[in-house]
Amino acid sequence: MSGVMDYPDGATPLDLDEMEGLRFKHVSTRGELDQLEQANITQGLQWLDKQKSPDVLNEEFVCDLHKRLFGDVWKWAGSFRRTEKNIGIDPVQIAIQLRQLLDDARFWVENDIYPSKELAARFHHRLVYIHLFPNGNGRHARVMADVVLTKLLDEQPIDWAGGYRLEDMNERRNEYIAGLRAADGHDFATLLEFVGA
Repeated sequence: MSGVMDYPDGATPLDLDEMEGLRFKHVSTRGELDQLEQANITQGLQWLDKQKSPDVLNEEFVCDLHKRLFGDVWKWAGSFRRTEKNIGIDPVQIAIQLRQLLDDARFWVENDIYPSKELAARFHHRLVYIHLFPNGNGRHARVMADVVLTKLLDEQPIDWAGGYRLEDMNERRNEYIAGLRAADGHDFATLLEFVGA
């Protein structure tokens, strides 16, 4: 199972208890895990496409989406993390910070505070910064940002991958991580350029 725990830069390592939540005990490499997660994400996106007018800016939807994207692979999918990570806020603050983000995003949308892609990028960054779940936060946050764009703002989704796989180490992933890290310091220029805002 040690091969499963080989993480690309910027990924959140799981502790042993969280690894126990893996539904497929035969998985022995990162590649096998990535394939299982991608198949689950595909199913989750199919479910999402069928949602016509969901209330996306509420905690229930946020958690349900994570469960739909990762629940066939991880028992804890859709449940807030309970452990400290190399990124993210104190776990006891997650529900509070998520509620504040959702309220902020609702205000941004209702009052046209930011252009669409900038709003989605800022929303995405805050979700990643809070780091709601043990794993899958970046992928979930990218889908959530696109949900805000497509379901609330009637806009096109962001081309996050730009022809690459963001789960693999490559130049596009490096730009993405650099944009998120700069935004941690309140400099959004790199992230906004990355999303084409």
